[in-house]
Amino acid sequence: MLTYHEAPEDLFDPNVPSYVPSDYAKEGFIHTTVPLARIPEIANRHYLEDPRPYLLLTIDLDRLTSPWRYDRAGEDFPHIYGPLNREAVVDIRIMPRAPDGTFLEIEPFPLAEG
Repeated sequence: MLTYHEAPEDLFDPNVPSYVPSDYAKEGFIHTTVPLARIPEIANRHYLEDPRPYLLLTIDLDRLTSPWRYDRAGEDFPHIYGPLNREAVVDIRIMPRAPDGTFLEIEPFPLAEG
């Protein structure tokens, strides 16, 4: 199953074996979102005021080495409880933004289709 995580481009190095976002120590997990269609809504709610370029990481939950779970039944937000291993990241893209900084819709990753 695929899920998605937004990461500031300057904080994600695709050449290191694992990634932990800057808020991991405070939160205790890595936030992800299953429906791709919700990514712009979530990014605009949390990162609109941050002008940095953001990356969308497509994560294959079956490839994670850290545990993950939904903390509430029926929600769209699995949490990863540990570092995100690079092998679980199956796609990395720049998140498109409008001139005013608003995050825009993202095309599905080919594995997400079908």
